[in-house]
Amino acid sequence: MGSWGTAIRDSDSFADVYHEFFDKYNKGGKPDDISKEIMSDYAELLNIEEEKNDFWFALALAQWETKSLDNNVLLTVENIIESGADLILWKTNGVTEKDLQKRKIALDKFLQKLKSDRPRPKPRVKTKVKSAIFMAGDCLTFKLKNGNYGGAVVIEADKDAQSGCNLIATTRLNQREKPVLDDFRNAEVLVKSFGGFWFEETQVYWHMPDFYYTLYLNLNELIGNLDTQFEYDNSNPDGRGYLFRPSITTGWDFAQDMDLQLEHELSQSKPTKKIYIKQLTKNGL
Repeated sequence: MGSWGTAIRDSDSFADVYHEFFDKYNKGGKPDDISKEIMSDYAELLNIEEEKNDFWFALALAQWETKSLDNNVLLTVENIIESGADLILWKTNGVTEKDLQKRKIALDKFLQKLKSDRPRPKPRVKTKVKSAIFMAGDCLTFKLKNGNYGGAVVIEADKDAQSGCNLIATTRLNQREKPVLDDFRNAEVLVKSFGGFWFEETQVYWHMPDFYYTLYLNLNELIGNLDTQFEYDNSNPDGRGYLFRPSITTGWDFAQDMDLQLEHELSQSKPTKKIYIKQLTKNGL
């Protein structure tokens, strides 16, 4: 699971859904319309056992805070919590009994909050100017679960002051020594096939800057910068004509998906699709 704590908010999926809801809300969107868009945009999460609970929790909290909590959403969350489904999921992922107890307390308090009456909707907040965290070509390394070093390459830095996103490709680097620029330059891009729901998806995401400094600052180390000539066409969100279809996330834990893919490959074959960083650092791809 993409969780870093036992609190309701402590997961990448929760952060992504909750942030997108309030990004639209702060720009003047109506809560009911936003909820419909969120349901459509994140439909794939509902098919992922380890992600769907966090989706419902985030949507429910956002609706409650804007006094638009849909009864069906509340009933869904109530069933997840009272049936013990979320705790069972956590237990199967090997958490300690102490953390299970903390999670249970957090779930019970959360459900109690959703059933309470919020006096007024959360006020809209004026959108702040945001800057991209990294420059195009920056190479980042991080530690994998096996103790080796992994790597990711920043393909693009969005110049939109309202988003400040970085387009980043996670690589298949998996080596004992800290990688150097040539390692990144020749690296293969991570293609995901684990879990039964990723069908050879290229791991190239837009990463939003919102939680980087508070939650992810110490996860990655900047090694250096590669020369790049790539510029993504922002009018083409579906990635038509590119070697990847970019998604968007607030998470920056690049090791997580690489760890899951390596674990998957202990018993299953590697993806057949191969893409290299060299192919993503110039225009026309």
